[in-house]
Amino acid sequence: MSINWKVRIKNPLFWAQIVLSVLLPILGYMGLTVEDLTSWSVLGNALLQALYNPYVLGLVVVSVFNAITDPTTKGVSDSATALTYTEPKEEKE
Repeated sequence: MSINWKVRIKNPLFWAQIVLSVLLPILGYMGLTVEDLTSWSVLGNALLQALYNPYVLGLVVVSVFNAITDPTTKGVSDSATALTYTEPKEEKE
């Protein structure tokens, strides 16, 4: 599995996808909304409860996997072109 991690970690969209991939399955399973996360302790308790629940961990793993893989390529690797990037590609109009 070849993924260009150096470029992905420079892309804010990648981090948003990862955060949402972790939080949303946890919140959904626990019946919470983002508005319910009113303190760091509430967030910490939700994350801790998720660690002890194999079903929720499975949901998080699948969600993160979906955020990491590139659906435009065969398999789970980045394309040969994407592996050559040193910065996230900017589209030209």
